This record gives sequence, C-alpha cells and structure tokens, in this order.
Amino acid sequence: MQDVIKNTTFDELKVGATASIERTLSLQDIYLFAHVSGNTNPAHMPADGKPATADIVAPSMWAGSLLSAVFGTLLPGPGTLLLSQQISFRCGVHIGDTVIVSVRCAAKHAKPLATFETKILKRDGTVVAEGLAEINVPIKSMSLANRELPTLILDQKNQFLPLIDAARSLGRMATAVVCPDDSNSLTGAVLAAREGIIEPILIGVKAAILQAAEAAGVDVTPYRIVEASTHDEAASRAVEIVRKGEAAAIMKGNIHSDQLLAQVVKKEGGLRANRRISHVFVMDVPTLDELLFISDAAINIAPDLLTKVDIVQNAIDLALACGLEKPRVGVLSAVETVNPNIPSTIDAAALSKMAERGQIVGGIVDGPLAMDNAMDLAAARTKGIASPVAGQANVLIVPNLEAGNMLAKELTFVARAEAAGLVVGAKVPVMLTSRADNAKSRLASAALAALYDYRRRTGRSAFTAAKTAAE
Repeated sequence: MQDVIKNTTFDELKVGATASIERTLSLQDIYLFAHVSGNTNPAHMPADGKPATADIVAPSMWAGSLLSAVFGTLLPGPGTLLLSQQISFRCGVHIGDTVIVSVRCAAKHAKPLATFETKILKRDGTVVAEGLAEINVPIKSMSLANRELPTLILDQKNQFLPLIDAARSLGRMATAVVCPDDSNSLTGAVLAAREGIIEPILIGVKAAILQAAEAAGVDVTPYRIVEASTHDEAASRAVEIVRKGEAAAIMKGNIHSDQLLAQVVKKEGGLRANRRISHVFVMDVPTLDELLFISDAAINIAPDLLTKVDIVQNAIDLALACGLEKPRVGVLSAVETVNPNIPSTIDAAALSKMAERGQIVGGIVDGPLAMDNAMDLAAARTKGIASPVAGQANVLIVPNLEAGNMLAKELTFVARAEAAGLVVGAKVPVMLTSRADNAKSRLASAALAALYDYRRRTGRSAFTAAKTAAE
C-alpha cells in the first residue's frame, strides 16, 4: 500500500488514462461483505460449522465494489464522487481467485464530469464484469497520507469442531450427569448424547429432572435415571457408578462444584489417582490459529511447586489428547526473569528445568514468561528471549487461581473467546461446566472428556489413531 495518495484533477486528467488494482478473494472478504451489506445468502457463504471451499462464489457486488477503491485512491483519486455505474456481470469470483480491477478514462465532459470504462478480469483473462461509470472528477489537487484502518477481528473458525468430530468417532462414553435438574445442564447433556459423544446417566431427584425436561422440551426417556434425594447423595452415587465401571466420566449439572469435587477427591471411595487434580480451560480465541490451554483457574487456589508439577503434566496430557504433537508450555509470571521477590518466577524456572530433566514429559516447558512474550513473537524478540516456547505458547500455566480465572474470563468476555474445560488428574475426567456455559461450550467439554479418556486408556490420541488408520 502506498504511503501517500494523490489525486488527478479534472484539468490534469487525460482521456485514455488508466489505473488498476489486484485483489484475491478470501473467506474473510465474504464475511466482511455480509456484515456491511446484510447479504447472508447461503449461496455465498459456507454452511454453519462447515469449512470453506473453493466452490463458494462471492456476491457479484463484492467485485463491483472494488471499482470504488480504484476511483477513490488511484484515478482520479481522493475527492472523486461516483454518480452512476452501469455494470454487466459475466462470471462469478470464487475463494482464492485473483481479480484485476481496472478503469480507463473514456471521455471528458463539462467540468467536472467524466466517463470511465470499467473492467474486472481474472488472471487468465476471463471477464468477470464490465461497464461504464459517470463520475465527478476532483477540481482541487489533494495529497494525503493513506489512512490506517481500525483492526477487524472475525471469529470465522470453530476450532472445537475437530475435537467434536474426533470424539464422535470414538462412540458414546457412559457419563454420570450429576443433578441435571435445570434447563442448561440437562440440555447440554442431551445435546452431547444426540451428537453421539456421551451416553448420559441422569442422577438426581427424578421428578425435578422430568420437570426440567418438560420445561426445556427435551425427551429423556431413552436415558437411565438414578434417584438421589440430595445433591451430596447424587455426587456420591455418581462416584459409586464410576467405581463400578458403569460410567467413564462425570458431568456437573445443577450442583456446586465444591459438593461434586468433595466426593471425587475423598480418600475412601473417591476417584483419586496418583496426581493432584486440576482444571484446564480450553479456549477458542478468535485471534489465534490454534486452541489455547490455560491451567489452573478453577481448583488449586495457591499451588506450591509440587502441585504445579501435576498441573503442568495434566495440561500437557489433555493437550496431547486434543491432537497437539508437542505442546509448548509457557509458565506465566509478571516478568520474564527470575526474581526472588516474585515466587512464581522461581517456580517457573524450576518447572522448566524439571521438564528438561524428564520430571515433566510430553511437552516443551519454559518460564518464567510474561503474557506478552509468551504469546507474541515480536515481544519475545524485543526482549531478547530465545526459546521454542516464547511467542508461541499454546499452553499457559498461571501462578494462581485468581490470575487464571481473570485471564480466562477476560478472553471470554472481552476477546469473545469460546471456553470449554475439564478437570483432569482423577481416575476419570470430570466436566465442570458452569451455569453460564452455552451449548457449544458444554458440547466441547464433553468432547474433551471423551478424547482425554481415550488417551488415558490407550496411550495415544484419537487424532493419531485416525491418521494411522487412514494410512
């Protein structure tokens, strides 16, 4: 893009003068045009949840609108007013097509009126559109800096879809759903069942579950209902069902997390394994090209170093289950250098060294890193940080629950990220969904549980298994 744009006045304009630009159609152009014009014709957009293909054709006026870029910035340039545009469209423009948009001064009339021939071609010479435009050519000379437009962020990629598809391929996972006696939790469980990810066992007050089903308009007759008169009893029954081998996961319904987790971690008859349990948020952030894992933001309030070792390993294991080949783990603090006055920097450095020595496996761990140089390569380079993690972390370990909770919620409510999550480290995965979670998040959390359970049982990810089977 040129730094300064200058116009051609009516007196300077010559008949036969030409100008042109090139533009390649992207999916982002399709969505931007739909937002601006209001045209959401399905003929011009991918179906919901489906990837874009080269068959998608842009609205004809997308190509026509490019003429204004030539008129307004090149010829005649700033100050030009379009009075009329006659245009005939010959063929469509598909995603990936590059078009050449050109204008030619055909005639000058009474000042400041001029006629321009317009033409839009594909690179192979195919005519997309052609016509005539009548414009008012600027009279006064203008020269100005090209404006830097505000940044636009389009959330055009559902990064949970591959997880859901992979989980669906594993078959239904028997899941103890604890107290699904409100609309959100019950519909979330039923949606995951309809998608073929879980086989729910509904545990709670049967009358309340049926009442919630009627209010939500969902049919729960295909599913087993286990009567439990209180929330504590429902959580205890869920753990008991898992211990008997009748379920491979637990899903939180309309019950406080503390009540459910108290039954999961109890010493006698619980689901403790050889690690501390921790929670991992999995975030679909519009500005990132891959999922972001954040831990621990929901269970361990102020973890010590040994607890952080389990938090890191749990997060790596979930990331591996989700198809990451070598998770890049950034251990966060306020600064990227070790400072004895900031204990989290010492923990971060220790975790990094422990990973080098094989005490944490499956990922690349580095820290301490501040948020900027963990996520942004330019920030890391500016501060002279040479690391395979800095600037490209896809797993973030926070110093404490407060920091993690704020980070996850800022991404959700400010950056418009979608969040799913899972409690890991117990004998089975626990879906600790929130009442604020939408159906998409609940479904993604169920997919996480299925993928994590598969890797826990087989030692490999469902993505690796699918790739091997295809080969």
